[in-house]
Amino acid sequence: MQLSSLGLADSRAAFAQRKRTELAPKETMSMGGMEDDIPQAERKTVTDFCYLLDKSKQLFNGLRDLPQYGQKQWQSYFGRTFDVYTKLWKFQQQHRQVLDNRYGLKRWQIGEIASKIGQLYYHYYLRTSETSYLNEAFSFYSAIRQRSYYSQVNKEDRPELVVKKLRYYARFIVVCLLLNKMDVELSDEIEDYTHRFNTEDQVEWSLVLQEVAAFIEADPVMVLNDDNTLVILSNRLSETGAPLLEQGMIVGQLTLADALIIGNCNNQETTEKPARRENPHKYLLYKPTFSQLYTFLAASFKELPANSVLLIYLSATGVFPSGRSDSEGPYDFGGVLTNSNRDIINGDGIHKRNQSYKEMHCLHPGDLYPFTRKPLFIIVDSSNSVAYKNFTNLFGQPLVCLLSPTAYPKALQDQSQRGSLFTFFLNNPLMAFLFVSGLSSMRKGLWDKCHDYLRKINRDIAQLLTHSRSIDQAFLQFFGDEFLRLLLTRFVFCSATMRMHKIFRQETRNYPESYPQLPRDETVENPHLQKHILELASMLDVRNVFLETTLDDY
Repeated sequence: MQLSSLGLADSRAAFAQRKRTELAPKETMSMGGMEDDIPQAERKTVTDFCYLLDKSKQLFNGLRDLPQYGQKQWQSYFGRTFDVYTKLWKFQQQHRQVLDNRYGLKRWQIGEIASKIGQLYYHYYLRTSETSYLNEAFSFYSAIRQRSYYSQVNKEDRPELVVKKLRYYARFIVVCLLLNKMDVELSDEIEDYTHRFNTEDQVEWSLVLQEVAAFIEADPVMVLNDDNTLVILSNRLSETGAPLLEQGMIVGQLTLADALIIGNCNNQETTEKPARRENPHKYLLYKPTFSQLYTFLAASFKELPANSVLLIYLSATGVFPSGRSDSEGPYDFGGVLTNSNRDIINGDGIHKRNQSYKEMHCLHPGDLYPFTRKPLFIIVDSSNSVAYKNFTNLFGQPLVCLLSPTAYPKALQDQSQRGSLFTFFLNNPLMAFLFVSGLSSMRKGLWDKCHDYLRKINRDIAQLLTHSRSIDQAFLQFFGDEFLRLLLTRFVFCSATMRMHKIFRQETRNYPESYPQLPRDETVENPHLQKHILELASMLDVRNVFLETTLDDY
């Protein structure tokens, strides 16, 4: 074991001296008072292990002090932490018998090392969006379970060890959910813990269970095999997911580089990034304050490479203006609330009585103006998404906003408790189409047939957009990126479906919109696209849910 390769050799002598007194009681106990009989090599093995363990804990705890924004600040530190944990893991494998006999290594301690490595891989995935790191996290978490590293913890009267086990299970469940490999049971473990120790954190663990259950129930439609077993579906962008560009088609060459996903809603869905291309850097911000959000935006803006796009996804409560204003500027239409820690929300919207006072944590369209100096792609899922229709492109860079409906028919409002219908369409359009059609389950064979037909619809939507003579060129500037191209085609499909759906037409007449506006007759109300939607509905035997005739202007 070459500790010099870790850059730690200079401090090893001091560490060994410090550890001698700590290890002496264990050595004496192990040898029955015959401390001098311990071979020097075994003594060195224990000392080296303690050194690596101590250093790994220092580095891991130091991760908390790293800034969550920016890329250059954290990569080198993550690399050093990975190196030390890799050496520690291999070292305990190679010297397990000595560590068992001389150090008294417990299986839960091995599990804790593996759990920390799993956490490292998971957080690396969060910062890079590379699913290979998510799979590595799953491998370590799964090994902990298969090898029963925490199996003896419940027999010890130490609640802190049980908490370690519960936290491992909770982290494992998150990874399983992201990979659609949900087979971990946490409720029994939590019930046993709270019953045995009667601790003060029972409410927090109950909330964890509720959030896991809500995540699992987010998909309202089940796809079943012939033997009625559930089919596990992936929403990740595959090589055949995004419609291909026609040969010779001239579109922008911008590439999605950074994505900020911001929300204050308790139940949200996120759209996964492509797995085969270099993934964009991703920030996940839950209920950020305005200052926190602006810090992350500024960091992304600063590090955005040339010919790249910043994607901002907002899923948050709408903030509406009160009364009429003498002006109609970018701060006079309200916006979305990114942080709702104060008890000021009644229902979905927030209305201010005092017109001169504006909510501090409301993100107005004008707040994003400085960042339009570079290509910007915005998705707003909110009851006041229309505030972002009043955008102004001050700098001439490509800028597109996709905006959700501000209200949904009553029959579909229950879905809002499990996630937004608009985001559902952007994330899994076929599943969303089944849901608005009133279907709760279907066979795998029919799913595959409909999925293939939806690919054809996406290809035709792409052609509608690229062949349009009146479309704003901003849309085509983003069309060169396969992920943004897929979002645009799914947005058109969502908008066309809702415009043809009878209950949307009868109740709300409220549909997705965009800035700049799409030419409706060439895109979302195109007769060719409407025919496709009716054909898809016929395949599912739900044609009666949709309007048969071409929509009139409204």
